[in-house]
Amino acid sequence: MKKAIFVLLATILAVSAIFLGWQVSRVTAKESKILEFDTMAGLPQALTGAQNPIRGINGGGLPWAIGPTSGELKKDGKLEIKVQGLVFSAGPNTGRNTVPAFRAIVSCLKNDGSVENISTDQFPATEEGNAKIEAKLNLPESCLAPIIFVTSPGGAWFATTGY
Repeated sequence: MKKAIFVLLATILAVSAIFLGWQVSRVTAKESKILEFDTMAGLPQALTGAQNPIRGINGGGLPWAIGPTSGELKKDGKLEIKVQGLVFSAGPNTGRNTVPAFRAIVSCLKNDGSVENISTDQFPATEEGNAKIEAKLNLPESCLAPIIFVTSPGGAWFATTGY
């Protein structure tokens, strides 16, 4: 008896949905993440300047260190990075950041093997090396082996994904 009532109610609900134009909402997955990270590596001496660029991106002029930093890149191009403690690790300003703004660059390998580097606008940075970068980027159709850099306003990198 209970089963018959359940089937009757389910049928009434289904017919009502059709005639009244109800839309059954679909459960959708969260936006796909291309990359999620909870660490970045600061710029070591060996990669400073133009001596060893990564995917065409030169390092800053002096080494940098970075604290606990996290972020994510989603398939729709949404990029979020919470930068903490990005400061010089050598030179007269060791332990400080003297750059008033950071950018992020997402470096992608495309299907044809070429590199595409996509840069954000500038985001304010504190003397302690903290910044919050939030941007919506136009990624290429495929973004293979993405690397995310935190850079100077001119595009020299200070930190990159990795450890």
